[in-house]
Amino acid sequence: MGRRAGPGRLRAAGHLPGDRGEPATVRRLACGQGAPVSPFVFTVVLAAAFLHAGWNALVKQGGDPWLRVAVVMLTGSALALGPALVLAPPPAAAWPWLVSSILAHTVYYATLARGYESGDLSQVYPIARGLAPPLVAVGGTVLAGELLGPGGMLAIALVAAGIVSLAFAGSRGRRDRRAVTSALLAGTAIAVYTLSDGLGARASQTAWHYIAWLFLLEALPFGLFVLWWRRELLLLGSRRSWLPAVGGGVMSTLAYALVIWAMSVTPMAYVSAVRETSVVIAAWLGVRLLGEPFGRVRLLSAGVVTLGVILLHLAP
Repeated sequence: MGRRAGPGRLRAAGHLPGDRGEPATVRRLACGQGAPVSPFVFTVVLAAAFLHAGWNALVKQGGDPWLRVAVVMLTGSALALGPALVLAPPPAAAWPWLVSSILAHTVYYATLARGYESGDLSQVYPIARGLAPPLVAVGGTVLAGELLGPGGMLAIALVAAGIVSLAFAGSRGRRDRRAVTSALLAGTAIAVYTLSDGLGARASQTAWHYIAWLFLLEALPFGLFVLWWRRELLLLGSRRSWLPAVGGGVMSTLAYALVIWAMSVTPMAYVSAVRETSVVIAAWLGVRLLGEPFGRVRLLSAGVVTLGVILLHLAP
């Protein structure tokens, strides 16, 4: 975390020499310096997409989705306890974004669990994740001045269109209103916490201070309430039932830590779009693990997402 850099590069502390403490990332991103997504950041976010799709498949695979989501999130809080005790809390400027993220995460967890009660992984997940990139692109422009070029906007549109198409292809009439409504609410919450965390990480001394304290706090409202609400089911569950959720918690924590770091050095809309390619991975997991359909339309939709990601990576 002590890496230094010249004026053209980011420093781990988040400031450029002589800038009177203005976050270097904000200056660099606002001025449009550098490639939208470097190869290293692109690889990191793609790895996070694999991890994110994996933990959602574990939640959907069996058991009560409310309890599984709660265990996943509380595992992340437990993992963050040590780093949070070592790292100082984020500065005051980051706390409004942190509180906003905690509230949005609570809505996200509740709507995700509600959606998985009645909808498929390959239905709920793509709608929720596909709605986020366009909303983040608009929010990043309004809140952070991240103006996207024509290539970037086209890429994000392709990713979002392909993701939503994946949700509605081959559902065989099981697309009920409750699942779709829950997924749309979850997607809105994703956009809110993505913007909050991107701006909060930039306002912090380093992204890692913000990440540690976010993970420590953001799961507590939802997780503790669900453990109390579903306590009878929790007592009936076996170790074999909850170990996958704990593994999902490790995957979820690592995945979002990588994403927040990426948003501290890269425009949020680009990070969000690459991250949401996890729906292609989730669709494959739905076929392999859950027996969900994946016909020609879903294959074409996956190709559109892939094309959007390639264009996003090459966009000036």
